[in-house]
Amino acid sequence: MKKQILTTIAAAALLALSAPSWAQNIAVVNGKAVPKARADVLAEQIKRSGRPITPEMQTQIKDEVIAREIFMQEAQVRGLDATEDYKGQIELARQAILIRELFADYQKKNPVTDADAKAEYDRFVSANSGKEYKAHHILVEKEDKAKAIIAQLKKGAKFEEIAKKESKDPGSGAKGGDLDWANSGSYVKEFSDALVALGKGKTSETPVKTQFGYHILRLDDVRDATLPKFDDVKPQIIQQLQQQKIQKYQEDLRQKAKVE
Repeated sequence: MKKQILTTIAAAALLALSAPSWAQNIAVVNGKAVPKARADVLAEQIKRSGRPITPEMQTQIKDEVIAREIFMQEAQVRGLDATEDYKGQIELARQAILIRELFADYQKKNPVTDADAKAEYDRFVSANSGKEYKAHHILVEKEDKAKAIIAQLKKGAKFEEIAKKESKDPGSGAKGGDLDWANSGSYVKEFSDALVALGKGKTSETPVKTQFGYHILRLDDVRDATLPKFDDVKPQIIQQLQQQKIQKYQEDLRQKAKVE
C-alpha cells in the first residue's frame, strides 16, 4: 500500500514537471519539439491582415506549423540549409522583416492624428472649392492649325469629330475632347484663365497657348463643386498621410547616413 502511494506521488510529480514543457509545444515531430511560439507568430500575421482567429483557424494554423516542421526537417536532411542560395535568401528575408518592423515602430510612435487628417481635408477643400467646369478641348501643335479648326467649327463642323482626328491629347482626344468635370485649378494657368472667362456653351474665338501647344476650348457647363464629406474620406486621408510620413522618414535616414 505504501509503495503504491509513493508511485502515485512520483507520477504526479513527473506530470507536473513535464506540463510546462507540453504547454510550450504544440507537437513533437520525429523527436523534435515544435514550439507553440511558431503558431503564435503565424496567428499574429493573420490578425494583421484583418482575418479573425476562429477555432477552425487555430486548427489550420497548428496543422500548417507541423507541416512546415516536417518539410523543414527533410530539407535539412538533404543539406539545403547549408547552400549559399539559402543563406542569401535568409539574409534578404531578415532585412525585409527588420525594415518592416522599423517602419511599423515609427508609425506607432508617430501616428497621424484626427487633427492632421482634418487639416489636410481643409486644405483640399480650400484648393478645390468654388466652381467645377465641364469642357471639351482640341490640342494641336501649331497656331495656324488651331485657327483653321476654329474656322471649321464656325462653319458647323462637329467639335467631337475634329477632336478625335486632330487632337494631340491622347487622353481626351479619343473621347472627342471631353475633359469631364474638373476644378479650374486642375489645369495650367493659361488654360484655366481662358476656361473661366469663357461663357457657358461658348467655344474659344482664338487659340489658347500653353506649354503643351494650342487649344480650342468649349465650355459645356458650370456647377458648384461637390466635395466628399470628411468622414467619408478620412481613412484615405490618414493612409495618404502615413505614407507621406514614412517617405519623409526614409529620406531623412538616407540624408543622415554616411555612404562612402
